[in-house]
Amino acid sequence: MNTPQSWQHEFPLDPSVCYLNHAAVAPWPQRAVEAVTHFAQENARQGARDYPRWARQEKHLRSQLQQLLNAPSSDDIALVKNTSEALSFVAQGINWQAGDQIITSDQEFPSNRIPWQALSEHGVSLQQVALNCADPEQALIDAMGPRTRLLTISSVQYASGLKMDLVRLGAACRERGILFCVDAIQSLGALPFDVQAIDCDFAMADGHKWLLGPEGLGVFYCRAAARDQLRLTQHGWHMVEAMGNYDLTDWSPARSARRFEAGSPNTLAQQALSASLEVLLEVGMEQVATLLHQRISYLINQLEQLPGVRLLSPKTADRQAGIVSFAIDGVDHAALYRELMQAGVVCAQRGGGIRWSPHFYTGEATLDQALCHLRTLVTAQRSKSASR
Repeated sequence: MNTPQSWQHEFPLDPSVCYLNHAAVAPWPQRAVEAVTHFAQENARQGARDYPRWARQEKHLRSQLQQLLNAPSSDDIALVKNTSEALSFVAQGINWQAGDQIITSDQEFPSNRIPWQALSEHGVSLQQVALNCADPEQALIDAMGPRTRLLTISSVQYASGLKMDLVRLGAACRERGILFCVDAIQSLGALPFDVQAIDCDFAMADGHKWLLGPEGLGVFYCRAAARDQLRLTQHGWHMVEAMGNYDLTDWSPARSARRFEAGSPNTLAQQALSASLEVLLEVGMEQVATLLHQRISYLINQLEQLPGVRLLSPKTADRQAGIVSFAIDGVDHAALYRELMQAGVVCAQRGGGIRWSPHFYTGEATLDQALCHLRTLVTAQRSKSASR
């Protein structure tokens, strides 16, 4: 059976580092480092002599992403620079009409807010629904009306770690003829993700978080039936159907999602991301999710034993992903964040508190070390405050 210890060789982190920041930028597995090193050395010695092999690697990467997303075909997969680019393809591609409405939540990362707010100049409104309620999905569904064209939501909220019921939201959108867009950056690579089960039109994620890859390369899933609904906003040699026929002047966009890839691919990042995905696929996403849930449950249990701790993340398993956010009464969280980072606990300050995000391979010893640092720093802060 897979255990975190089974994969420690892939993540040779410095022993002084407690890496709890996969919701931001993840460390690469060793095989990604080796893939990039080999690629760089090959390029230095031979240049692009084996470019056809690089193209085969790109095709393999699309197949890996298809598997992770359970997309019907690798033709549904576009390789993009980042989540923001993919979201902008959707936001700028739809033929909006004045009075159209977009629904989202009040907890979205700016990547899933700004592209939609920018449509206000076309008379399109963005309604941000509060999720701090007993039934956040129902709140989103209740906001849908006759002018609603699209629902865009993060699969997992970046600050609180709230996991959304995407199957329920997808069914509601389909019943009403509403387009469904999912920012999957905080779940893809942490939890099983199935674009067919949730019935979404669009899904996107960067490679540098839970997918354990480099920055600068992400995935954009576009349902085949929805591709022609998006006006193309970028054009170039790579997005045409007859790619490689450089003398053809009468061109047409690729029928596949490659139509969203205007120019030359990021071949270096493709090597790294493909190697990283090998790790996840070898472990298996069900097992990744199981191991990650064990880490999250352990952290929550330990944190709740600390005086003054308030969990900002869900306590119920069906709402949890890979994020534990917490606040501590009487503590300066900005100072605590700085002190944690100085102590080697790599984390983030989000949502009014501290955000910890381990991954499936994170050992219990690492969690205990981070908790020990936290207790020491909180005690020191409180002692300093009491002496004033």
